[in-house]
Parts: sequence; structure tokens; C-alpha cells
Amino acid sequence: MNAKRFVAATSREALKLVRDDLGADAVILSNRKVEAGVEIVALAGTELSALAEIRTQQSTPVQAPRKVSSGAEQLVATYAARASTTAAAPAPAPKPQTSAAPAAKVIAEQQGALMSEIKSMRNMLQEQLACIGWSEMQQRSPERTKLLRDLLNSGFSPALARHLLEKLPDDAGPSWIRKVIEHNLKVIKQEDSLVTRGGVYALVGPTGVGKTTTTAKLAARAVVRYGASKVALISSDSYRIGAHEQLSIYAKMLGVAVHSVHDAAELKRTLASLRDKHLVLIDTIGMGQRDGRVAVQTQMYDSCGVKRLLLLNATSGGDTLEEVVRKYRTVGVVGCIPTKLDEAASLGTVLDVAVRHQIPLHYIANGQRVPEDLHEVNVDYLLHRAFKQAAQPAPFALKELELPALMSGQGSVPAAGRRVAGLI
Repeated sequence: MNAKRFVAATSREALKLVRDDLGADAVILSNRKVEAGVEIVALAGTELSALAEIRTQQSTPVQAPRKVSSGAEQLVATYAARASTTAAAPAPAPKPQTSAAPAAKVIAEQQGALMSEIKSMRNMLQEQLACIGWSEMQQRSPERTKLLRDLLNSGFSPALARHLLEKLPDDAGPSWIRKVIEHNLKVIKQEDSLVTRGGVYALVGPTGVGKTTTTAKLAARAVVRYGASKVALISSDSYRIGAHEQLSIYAKMLGVAVHSVHDAAELKRTLASLRDKHLVLIDTIGMGQRDGRVAVQTQMYDSCGVKRLLLLNATSGGDTLEEVVRKYRTVGVVGCIPTKLDEAASLGTVLDVAVRHQIPLHYIANGQRVPEDLHEVNVDYLLHRAFKQAAQPAPFALKELELPALMSGQGSVPAAGRRVAGLI
């Protein structure tokens, strides 16, 4: 085996040297403290693949790496010894076969099982080293650890929190974090809002996110500014019982016309008859992000040249919002409106999604009243609400001692974390 030795001041730096030289598939054989810092002995992933191919032909055991002292180092040595011994041990004598094909199949299965075990051990070793790296960060910079805890407890994702801490200057603190998030939140100003510019917009999103109510709120703003004769509503929700009736009630209150469509052909004809309107708003069918009809709906609006606004439920979890954005967001989506802010415990999650995906915020909605509960975006208010939750004790809040275990499972130590595209 062509094992290589790497020495650096910290485990994080040594691990980076290993990855730069041997790649992400490298396997750590040993890890110990030396006078110069930390020594890591590693092997390229291709070396282990070669060992697996000759395991049935080799009879001389490969010498296992020497044992190290204790703790994580002892764990590294134990796993490395298991990998070397398993790779070098001769295969058990196969039972007599009537042909070579069954024997080859058995060998292939054994090789596959070996490689699977090696990959599992490699992942465990990498998490151990990453955990050590995060523990070192806690000791060196307790202020950064507190910022990390506050970001996670506010609902921000580990991916964004990791990126912010990597960019954090040595003399910066919470105010710097807020400024960076504010800088990366795209907010549509009033003079560029859809009510001012006009056009045709469909409000899309999962069931229960508040599309019908938000449609009425936007229509009310346009009526106040341009008059009822310049605004029209369209309902394309033919599945939900009473959907058209609910929109009709709002339309009657505002004094605007409401139309119902069922397919692309009807939508094109209706839009053609409403060309003189300043603003046309379409209330759409509520569909979960995993519903196959989302793609059909997207194709229909694209074919009619309809722009979309994606409604994001601020009470949803991060994984759910991530799925919604990935499924619904296409070229025709010009921005989003976070809804149900009055029901959300914290706003960090919805702001995180908006920052990472660079989705412009047009308005925010925080209630059922029409039109009072639709507001222009106030970033100071949003960030205040987002970080307010971090200062309050809660059953789901992380403690500092739990951070290394959590962040080590996110893929790497801080310096090797995944980048967030487009974030400054």
C-alpha cells in the first residue's frame, strides 16, 4: 500500500491536505498528535479498490497500521486494522461448483460487501475527524460558536450558517451576520411592485398556503390605486369545493370581474379579452410539491406567458420549503410572498430559503384580513423576528455541547464546508 503521511497544525488543516492530494475518497489510516501538530496517514481510494480485486489471490496478510494512543485515534487505528486485515485475508474455499459462473458471482458479491464496509468505515472516520475540528473551533473561538448556535436556533440552515462563519472577519460579530443576510435578501421596492407595473400573474404554491386570500389582498391594493375597472381576477381552481365561490365573494366586495378557466385554451381566450386591464391575478389550484400536476400547471402558464409568484408558508420546516422551491421555481417565477408570518415561531427558515435561492420578496402576509394583512417588506422587522427566537429557551433549541456532533454529520469541518451559490 502507498500510504502517505500529512502533518499540519490542526486536524482541519491536515484533513484538507489529505483531500487535496488523495481526493474525497481517501481513507484515513491513523491520526495522532505530534510535535508539529497533527499527523494523518491516509490511503487513496483506488488503493483499496486494488486490494479488493486481489483479495482472493493474496495469502500473505498485510501488516496493519500500528496502534495509537486513545480516544478518536484508537478508533481510527481499529477501523484501519479491520480494513487491512479483511482486504488481505484469503477468501474461504468455495464449495465445488458445476461451472465457473457461480464462483465468479460469489467472488463479486464478496468484493462488493468488502467495498461497502470500507466506505462505511471511511464515513465514520471522517465524521470523527470533523467532530474534532468543530470541538477545536469551540475552544479557539467561543464567539463563533455562539453565533453558530444562534443561527441554527433561529431556523437558518447549517449550510448557510457554515458559509457565514467561514466569511466572518475576526473582529466581526452578530451585526455583521445581519448585514450580510440583509444584503443578500432581494426585496422588490414599491415602485417596481407587480401592482405598480401591472401585467398577468398567477399565485402558485402548495395547498393551504393562502393563495386565494393573497390574491384578494393584491387585487384590493390595485383597485385603490387604479380603480376596479382596471383589475380582473381569474380562478383556475376547479378541484377545491367552493374555490370559485370564495374568490367571487372577494371580487364582489372589490367590484371587479372574476372569470373561471379549466385549461390552457380557455385561459388564452380569457386573457385575450382582458388585454385592457392593468392587472390580472390568477388564483391557482393548490398542489403539494410532490404532485405530478405541478409540471402540467407550469407548462400551461408558460405557454400563455403568465408570470408566477410563489407563496411560501413561513410555518413550514426547512426541508419542506426547500422541496417547494425546487419543484415550483422555474423561469416564469418572478418572486415570492412569505405567508402566515403571524403563525410562525421564527422567520429564519423562510429567510434562509429566500437568501440561498435568491428569490425576490414582493410582499409579506401575516393574517386573513383583506386587504390589511398584506405589507411591504421590512427587512429590519424580519431579521428582528428571526433572531428573537434564538434568545428564548425551547425544547428544540441546540446547546453548544451538541454542535460538534450535529455539524460533523453535515459533511465536513468548517473550512471544507459546501459553498452557498451567489452569497457574498
